Amino acid sequence: MKKIQFKSPLGILLFVILPLVIILAVSGVRLDLTKEKRYTLSDNTIKVLKSVKKPLIVDVYLEGDFPASFKQIQSETKFMLEEFRKINSNIDFKFIDPIKTKMSQDTLMAMGMQPSVLPDIKDGKVSQIMLFPYAVIKYDKKGVSIPLVVQQANINADEQLTKSIENLEYNLVSNIKNVSANKRKKIGILVNHDELNPREFHGFMELASESYDAGPVIPKNQVELTVADVPLLKQMSALVIAKPRKAFTDGEKVILDQYIMNGGKTLWMIDAVNAEMDTLMRSQKVMPFPVDINMTDFFFNYGLRINPSLVKDLKKFALLKLVTGEVSGNPQYTSLPWPYYPLGIAEHNNPITKNINPVKFEFPTSIDTLGRKNIKTNILFESSERTLLKQVPNYVDLKEIASVDSLGQREKPSTPKIYAVALEGKFTSAYGSRIERKSYPGFKAQSPENKMIVIADGDIGRNKVIKGEPLPLGVDLMTNEQFGNEQFLRNALDYLLDDSNLMDLRNRNIEERLLDRQRITEEKANWQWLNLLLPLAIIGLLGGLFFWLRKKKFG
Repeated sequence: MKKIQFKSPLGILLFVILPLVIILAVSGVRLDLTKEKRYTLSDNTIKVLKSVKKPLIVDVYLEGDFPASFKQIQSETKFMLEEFRKINSNIDFKFIDPIKTKMSQDTLMAMGMQPSVLPDIKDGKVSQIMLFPYAVIKYDKKGVSIPLVVQQANINADEQLTKSIENLEYNLVSNIKNVSANKRKKIGILVNHDELNPREFHGFMELASESYDAGPVIPKNQVELTVADVPLLKQMSALVIAKPRKAFTDGEKVILDQYIMNGGKTLWMIDAVNAEMDTLMRSQKVMPFPVDINMTDFFFNYGLRINPSLVKDLKKFALLKLVTGEVSGNPQYTSLPWPYYPLGIAEHNNPITKNINPVKFEFPTSIDTLGRKNIKTNILFESSERTLLKQVPNYVDLKEIASVDSLGQREKPSTPKIYAVALEGKFTSAYGSRIERKSYPGFKAQSPENKMIVIADGDIGRNKVIKGEPLPLGVDLMTNEQFGNEQFLRNALDYLLDDSNLMDLRNRNIEERLLDRQRITEEKANWQWLNLLLPLAIIGLLGGLFFWLRKKKFG
């Protein structure tokens, strides 16, 4: 019998490839041959997983009979959790069919899950399938429900599937990090400058409290921040300043400057113009005016200037529902474009704004970036190319809806304007060469690597209040829309406090190589026959070849 040469194609197959396949199959090792490395966990993810010290269970409510798109999310989730379990044996998971186990819808909703109802067409009959595409992470008597499907408006099912898979690793590992953390980071809400009241800020406090300990920071003397408040500020990993309407004193600015120099993160929501929609709806006309909170030089030090002029976006805007008629005593409502409520739509590849609904701004102004050494400026949201600026003081009238494209008094065409920016780098103190430095013990002239977010709209974090009850952040009852304000601010906090650099996972891009559904429908029968007959034909061909060779040799 002729020997098989090692260097021959058959030899390479038998002595190299086949043993390698067997070894990989037995050991459970997997090779990621995808271009975007979609099946390879990041180093930061592995670090977080290894930090889990106690048993952690992930219950995934994606089991049962449902459409193929959800089957794909199921398989992607299962694969990722298997990889998590390989990294740390404390992590385990199970898939649950809530219908088969007869879990009530009320129980699931009480756990924070909202059902997805999908049409199911079989044999010409249309029925509905109810799904709960969520995972519940349980750790040391704590638990959190996380959605596995991205909730984003104006995208089709394929895009939603792709974005959900892109977000899967971040979604799972960030929640594992939060729920397994021994000590939660603290967020301070500054309360001393006529900021948003508790009911208006209820939605933000709820989202902040999901992952962090959030509470008010009130000056000890009830007047202004002083050195006596420094010990409390040092406990705060981040400080939130939401729509201050009272000017900061020079002493407070030194305190805030040194909070930043010592590594404190800050989230600013600033109104440079006073314009309230409630007043406009009552009187049909309002006179906005500039608001000076004495922070111009403070932000200038970081390369920013917040301008006291209203931005009108004639292309990207929210709708305003107004009474435009009456029929038999019943008011008739119409949703009309309102350019003073521009929408923030993610156009920059930034993990803070990726895969979220449009963010609603209310009477925003604009930010100029001036550039500073050692500071990197990332634009989060900006207006469209069809932008107008209204200088103030100047009247804003509801009648402007009827002539949204025309120029009003003291309005001028402008280039796109920035609503929100993120700064990162080593910040330099504005008081390094000034006498004020002597008023702060242990003064620092430069910060370590730090981050800051500045938003030129104080109302971005304000939820509506109806009959004394706060609505969820970003919900507009009049137009029945859910804007992305909540997710944007949640991502902003995670970005500021992300010491594991997990936010980079939100920038992952996965190219879905989907099948042509129309071609599948048209050629379904042909492919079914091919799959049925081709294996039989191959077996028959090999059998005939074997019979012919045997007959030739022994016949």
